Amino acid sequence: MGAIVNLAEYDSNRQLADTASGPVGYADVGTGRPALFVHGVGTSGLLWRNVIGALKDERRCIAVDLPLHGHTPVRPGQDLSLTGLARVVEDFCAALDLSGADLVANDTGGAVAQIVAAHQPGRLASLTLTNCETLGNVPPWAFKPAVLAARAGLLAPLSGPRLLRNLPGSRKRRFGIGYQDVSNLPLEVVRAYLEPVAGTKERAREFQRWVAALRGRDLAAVEPALRRLTVPTLMVWGTGDIFFRLRHAEQLREMIPGATGVVTVDGGRLFFPDERAADLVTHLRAHWAAHRAGAGPA
Repeated sequence: MGAIVNLAEYDSNRQLADTASGPVGYADVGTGRPALFVHGVGTSGLLWRNVIGALKDERRCIAVDLPLHGHTPVRPGQDLSLTGLARVVEDFCAALDLSGADLVANDTGGAVAQIVAAHQPGRLASLTLTNCETLGNVPPWAFKPAVLAARAGLLAPLSGPRLLRNLPGSRKRRFGIGYQDVSNLPLEVVRAYLEPVAGTKERAREFQRWVAALRGRDLAAVEPALRRLTVPTLMVWGTGDIFFRLRHAEQLREMIPGATGVVTVDGGRLFFPDERAADLVTHLRAHWAAHRAGAGPA
């Protein structure tokens, strides 16, 4: 079973949904019970290409692009808070009439997914969170300098089209800390990540606004709902990540009543769902088999 690692193959499965939040780009591969994948800051649905490659013969795999990322445009003045991003995902699910979905998320997409689950638990069969923001860790301390720079208007001048002129250098600087070996990230994917957020000066300014909007109050607002959440929820955590430590996964397990456990990917960094997709797929299959749509928590 070959993994989708070729950008052309991934692109051939891209579509555009007309939603209440505007057009939303996504890849839709395979048939069967839906699995919805949500990425984080600076990547896109492409993050999940290897996971989708392993699962496409058994599941309908849907990888959404958040605003300004991948093929989803950003509207002038669009709400780019975590709550606003969650609304986009909620509107996307409504447009595709997704129900009984298994939601899987990484990085800032995990914070978005927590809000989606808090708002619309009845739409989900299960939730899987990989390394991501948690209550009290928004933004994570290692990313806080970037957020503060964005709020001061200093991030955009440091990015923009120049990032695309030296893809190997940008790969190392922008993504190296999230990989055990960043050479596992193809340069064509680096380009696909960077063009939407840095391809023009205007996009760089919008990305600055995206990063500046990352605030803890959005997760705090749904804390009561998360403390009532009975959707079966698994944390799959890379232990080598400097942004989101294992204690943050344990925090989620203690907070969410539907939590089924924490499993670890030894040495995995932030983007292990790309670099070590096989490890994640093993845990996804087990979680999904134990908690099929309509079965409820164990």
